[in-house]
Amino acid sequence: MIELSGPSDWRWQLRHAVRSAAELGEKLALSDEELEGARYAEANGFPIAITPYYLSLCDPVDANCPIRRQVVPHVAERQSVVGDLRDPLGEEAHEVAPELVQRYPDRALLLVSDRCAVYCRFCTRSRMVGDGGGPRSDARLAPAFAYLETHPEIKDVIVSGGDPLAMATDRLLRIVERLRRIPSVETIRLATRVPSALPQRITDELVAALRPFHPLWVMTHFNHPKELTPQAREALARLCDAGFPVMNQCVLLRGINDDSRVLSELFRGLVRSRVRPYYLLQADPVRGSGHLRTPLATGIRIFEELQGRLSGIALPKFIVDTPGGFGKVPVGPDWVVRRHAGVTRFRTPRGVEVDYLDPPEE
Repeated sequence: MIELSGPSDWRWQLRHAVRSAAELGEKLALSDEELEGARYAEANGFPIAITPYYLSLCDPVDANCPIRRQVVPHVAERQSVVGDLRDPLGEEAHEVAPELVQRYPDRALLLVSDRCAVYCRFCTRSRMVGDGGGPRSDARLAPAFAYLETHPEIKDVIVSGGDPLAMATDRLLRIVERLRRIPSVETIRLATRVPSALPQRITDELVAALRPFHPLWVMTHFNHPKELTPQAREALARLCDAGFPVMNQCVLLRGINDDSRVLSELFRGLVRSRVRPYYLLQADPVRGSGHLRTPLATGIRIFEELQGRLSGIALPKFIVDTPGGFGKVPVGPDWVVRRHAGVTRFRTPRGVEVDYLDPPEE
């Protein structure tokens, strides 16, 4: 039974989130680099927010804790490196109506809030999240709904922000219900980190309220096996039992999960919870996140180590979301050794070279 107040209540978790350098220093033994980073974050726009639940997953003394590194600011955020961008996915350039981004012919991204349960330090939308606006009003979103109604080629809408599940249920329902009144919108996806950062939010009340609007897909975000706690697994089970397909988008992060053993444990754990690993994403080159990004070669090497050693249902696509908003590109090892005259030679994950022969032309 979910309590009406206290740590088991998602609203209590949001109200008691750590939001300042001083509060953070009371909970964790901050390194000098973390303390300076937290003070800089507090003063310069990209806020701190960590729910008590997610903070409890952090090692209180080890600054290299993979959970801690995701949400505790670091002084390196003050540095820009080559390739850093304020808006790495070109969302502002592809905005077709207020809060509506269309980068692909058949789908669109609806940004319904700037609030999250936690603010990840590698967030691709650090330019806008936590800027004080909160959930977008019905009037603010009206032009986006009007655009969708007049563009029936858009079949799939991703509801994101910010985190839509960090909003009040009635506000979320108004958005989903409004989308369902557009006949051409076939699929709605809810992009959320709530199952990993605020699993208390996934209540019986929430899933019962959303269930009539299926098909609703939940695109969640787990980056490390430490996030797959009993509470998180219970939240995922509640979603799956209510008929929500759940897919995970994991970001490859330096010193956090850039290891094939860590990712293998995560992906197997997700599958045990009926969650399909969907994407392993190369971290977007958002300004101030260079210390958390890996070289592209690291991801390719890790993917090669996983291919053939991890069940296909547990193996995501390795994806680069190209800078500027020009779309996602799958990346991986080059398994083709050579091609000639209807013969393709492959290098297999076992290290054996095998020829595949095309059928004769008629």
